[in-house]
Amino acid sequence: QVQLVQSGGGLVQPGGSLRLSCAASGDRISRYDMGWFRQAPGEERECVGTVTRGFEYTYPKDFGKGRFTISRDNAKDTLYLEITSLKPEDTAVYYCAAKIRGGLVVDSTLYDYWGQGTQVTVSS
Repeated sequence: QVQLVQSGGGLVQPGGSLRLSCAASGDRISRYDMGWFRQAPGEERECVGTVTRGFEYTYPKDFGKGRFTISRDNAKDTLYLEITSLKPEDTAVYYCAAKIRGGLVVDSTLYDYWGQGTQVTVSS
């Protein structure tokens, strides 16, 4: 099975940018649909975006308006999330996840493997 280890994140000023990474071991990510999710304090976990093993991208809600970009590098077994023009409301713990089964890519319950989570705080 795959293990996911996240890096990046931290404290960022409003308007700034960052890139989160999610490195896999134990298996090749080419076998998995991958996704990024986030959970703000007191809120439910929500899907930021996904990329299937066939490189189909899904950005639900307002995440598709250009500030969030997901990419995957199968050669490096790494998933990335770039966020630009950061806002205080982007403050959350961000998680990467992998699933091998089919089904709705934005459904977090279908993902079997999760990274440890990375805190992103947007504040001046």
